[in-house]
Amino acid sequence: MKAHHSIRALALASAAWTGALALPALAQDAPQAAVDDSEGAIVVTARRREETLVSVPIAVSAFSGEKLESQGAIDITDLANFTPNTTLEASRGTNSTLTAFIRGVGQQDPVSGFEQGVGIYLDDVYLNRPQGAILDIYDVDRIEVLRGPQGTLYGRNTIGGAVKYVTKMLPQDFALKIKGSYGTYDQADGIISVSAPVGDMIRVGGALARLSRGGFGKNLTTGEDNYNKDVWAARGTFEMGGYGQPVLMRITGDYTKDNSNARGGHRLIPGQLSGAPVLDDVFDTRGGLADPKQYVKSYGLSMNITAELSDAVTLRSISAWRKDDSASPIDFDALPAVDVDVPAFYFNEQLSQEFQLLYDSGPLHGMLGFYYLDAKADTAFDVRLFTTVAGLTAFTQADVDTETYAVFGDFTFDISQQLSISAGGRYTWDKRRADILRQNYLGGGSPVFGGAGVAFGAPSTDFNGQREYKKFTPRVSISYKPTPDHNIYASYAQGFKGGGFDPRGVGTNAPDLNGNGIREDSEIASFLSFRPESVKSYEVGYKGNFMNGALYVAVAGFYADYNDVQIPGSVACTVSVGGVPTPSFCGVVSNAGKARFKGLEFESNARLAQDFLTGGDRLSLSTAVGYIDAEYREYVTNIGGVPTDVAAFRKVQNTPKWTASGTLGYTTPVGDGSLYAGSTLSWRSKTYQFEIPNPYIDQKGYALWDASIVYTAPDDRWTLGLHGKNLLDKEYKTSGYTFVAANATTGAIINNAAGFPTPSLGREGTLTAFYGNPRQVFVTGTVKF
Repeated sequence: MKAHHSIRALALASAAWTGALALPALAQDAPQAAVDDSEGAIVVTARRREETLVSVPIAVSAFSGEKLESQGAIDITDLANFTPNTTLEASRGTNSTLTAFIRGVGQQDPVSGFEQGVGIYLDDVYLNRPQGAILDIYDVDRIEVLRGPQGTLYGRNTIGGAVKYVTKMLPQDFALKIKGSYGTYDQADGIISVSAPVGDMIRVGGALARLSRGGFGKNLTTGEDNYNKDVWAARGTFEMGGYGQPVLMRITGDYTKDNSNARGGHRLIPGQLSGAPVLDDVFDTRGGLADPKQYVKSYGLSMNITAELSDAVTLRSISAWRKDDSASPIDFDALPAVDVDVPAFYFNEQLSQEFQLLYDSGPLHGMLGFYYLDAKADTAFDVRLFTTVAGLTAFTQADVDTETYAVFGDFTFDISQQLSISAGGRYTWDKRRADILRQNYLGGGSPVFGGAGVAFGAPSTDFNGQREYKKFTPRVSISYKPTPDHNIYASYAQGFKGGGFDPRGVGTNAPDLNGNGIREDSEIASFLSFRPESVKSYEVGYKGNFMNGALYVAVAGFYADYNDVQIPGSVACTVSVGGVPTPSFCGVVSNAGKARFKGLEFESNARLAQDFLTGGDRLSLSTAVGYIDAEYREYVTNIGGVPTDVAAFRKVQNTPKWTASGTLGYTTPVGDGSLYAGSTLSWRSKTYQFEIPNPYIDQKGYALWDASIVYTAPDDRWTLGLHGKNLLDKEYKTSGYTFVAANATTGAIINNAAGFPTPSLGREGTLTAFYGNPRQVFVTGTVKF
């Protein structure tokens, strides 16, 4: 990584600071939106201005920090239990790397070179890579989940949706909060948050979190805990202005270090060479790869400036620099032998700048924006197949850089008090640069990971190239509000995600397209690259408040045409090593062709009863239901050198047809305090982990049951809560690895003579699964000063 990024970030911040001080002293404060979950009068900033949920013609779910805390939410993956058509989960081997899908659009593979389909925003800063993107919930004001393409309102174009994590603004008075949790599996969490004013205009604050838990299982080879948690996190904030002052400036730095052990997969079939049996406990593993020591470290600095240039015009600047480093020993086969082992390093860095000019006067509201991102994604990994050909290792060093510029805008014109029309557009310019080296070693691993292997033959890939992608994506919507409490809307939006290069591809396997007997640079570039993908999304919806806010209802229907779908994958392949065809591991990216999504979403928040058992009590019910019919209309892949449409045999991954949840909550006064008791039941129908159905790792439908009891003392000075997650101890798969032989067209697994899947890479047969958390029970306590 380049040190000049840090220097440029400081220079950028300095320039923005100077610009802020030069602004006219006309600004009003920009208070953070409050979220009143109980009454349906939720205020969000989904359109970059404060609006109630009813007013926003976008499918959006919002959760206040208080609501998430009362329900015992641990990190942002918990939101998937309450949000329609949304999947948020840890990506296989770590606690901190995120896999996110919304309405069938997402990105599973965390390797460099692939953009996320769902944008994660931390205080309006886009996180370019999934490493370190599973944000623990502490010191949070609210989280918003926006479904559908987001390009005319947000810094980075995101084709599937966005998750906005918003931290709390510092209070004007001194505040100190201490929170502790203790529970099963030796869970022990501690969070301390403190802030203080420095004069009338300046406030400083910070939060420190220690989050730890023992393992759900054991690695029977290394003796380490499996699925443990060992995280340190900190956040510091400097604020100047706001609260009626002319300019609000917010500078935030954050740091997270995840020292948790690598999560080892659970083998679903016996070892085909060793005969190792399937373990009884799904959280146990036998993986022997322990080097490098796993860690994920992420940190960043951002500055957000807001100033009103007049009563109608507001200027915002969002400057950010972020970096994350991680090491991961990925033992695909989950056995002591080196059969399919991948030690890996990921190093990511990004510098971004966003400007927004907002206008709000009379019947016209809207914004113009500019966004710049310069991101580096450097990846190094071995693929060790020591049970084949004298210990073969394929080492890959892949540096993929992204530079993007965009201008975007979105304006709403109120034709009348009831009727509004919005129109916006975005022009995106993306450049991808890739430098990929793949070198074979014999007799051990590569020197980068401390191996003693000897370089053998010419590199399988030695590529340097770049591509540019340009796209204009529009958005229009119309909204009719018969009363301020009801909104009927329809919208059309296009989404776009740029192409790139697969860092795991094998250049020597590129086909000789012109038949001249020479593998030319252009042919290698074509083989390693993949095209952009795009989506056209149509949505109609209704939102309404009834009975003076006692009932909030949101219904949305959507239809989307998804083209040139990027399908990254890792497959067994054959590589020429010293002129000898040798089994190895390759990346293969398909632009599948066409997919179609259509579905419905329903959300409600109802106050069922009030003052019915005792004065001041309340019974409420929150529900969320999502249905999506997702299918490939065209999925062309190369089978035996012949392009073949296999759409009839492919499924959309990480997209269950049904998602549903219901939360019943009861709040009642107890003395001068209050008691909350709540229970959530969530359901997800069958989920396909990959596009090719696999009866071993695909997860059939399942339900999870959570419950919480929380007492809050008078004046909210302290709380005490008891929380249970997955109380029925449901065993369910969230992801997996598969390297077994299958029919190229249908995907049907080919069994060997013993009746088990035939290994396609290595000799043991790699078919492993990762599981969601088992039953957890913990108590929490908070004290405020």
